[in-house]
Amino acid sequence: MAKVRRSPTGVRRSAAARNRSQKAHAARKHTSGLFDRAMAALPFTEEQWHRFFLFVIIAAGLGIAWTIASYAGVPEMAKAELAKSASRSGFEVSRVRVSGVERMNEQQVYERVLAEQDRPMPLVELDAVRARLLDLPWVADARVSRQLPDTLKIDIVERVPHAVLRKPDRLVLIDPRGNELEPISSKNAEGKLLIEGPGAARQVEELGRLLDAAPALKPQIASAEWVGNRRWNLTFKTGQLLALPEGDLGAPALVKFAQLDGMHRLIGGKPIAIDMRVPDRAYLRCADGPCPKQMALNGKAE
Repeated sequence: MAKVRRSPTGVRRSAAARNRSQKAHAARKHTSGLFDRAMAALPFTEEQWHRFFLFVIIAAGLGIAWTIASYAGVPEMAKAELAKSASRSGFEVSRVRVSGVERMNEQQVYERVLAEQDRPMPLVELDAVRARLLDLPWVADARVSRQLPDTLKIDIVERVPHAVLRKPDRLVLIDPRGNELEPISSKNAEGKLLIEGPGAARQVEELGRLLDAAPALKPQIASAEWVGNRRWNLTFKTGQLLALPEGDLGAPALVKFAQLDGMHRLIGGKPIAIDMRVPDRAYLRCADGPCPKQMALNGKAE
């Protein structure tokens, strides 16, 4: 029987294989050496590194387990069971205690938290309750807390009424920032500062800063009209009108008018209108036309 002899591996092929093996071994040795040198440069012992890697592995395992449990709904089920247990033990909302309400209708507060009645305490979302309360016009801030076992406590911070805004179809009570609080009747609006004019609601804060420049005049002002979207006309309780210039010139003009009033008793006097829109001048108008005496802003007769 004839025998088949296999040819031995060629010299070139064998040399190439040995060369590749040597290169791979050298690369692994070089990489390992760099890693070992980098690890040695850090201020940690080998035992500390082992603990660190063990912690990373355990944390990763817990994260994976939590992700799988979350998809399976396990946390929600546990939360629901906890809530049921708390409810059976008497930890559910049966009372609502409200404080801080002086001006607004307190019933509006109860209506916003009515959905929490008989809800297990662990399921009450305090931030959601607070958000519903902040939607009320009168509420500037609200604090919601649990008083175990069965009370939901609501602390209200009310907005402060400041003036009455005249709108085309009604009067509205507003706070110092122009936030609308509630409609108000003409009778109840008596004695309050009346603000009117297109765009006046957006200028309430600016009006407040303007009037603060001459605080002695504030109690004597009955209304303020925003004119031409650029300046204010003030009407005093005597019925006299003061026309102020626009922009940053309004406050200095009001202060100067207060000085003139101190010297000449303009409020309650003969002039029915005082025009201070022209710098360094105060033009007076009486009931039958221009007043006989015009005054410069320094208080002297022209």
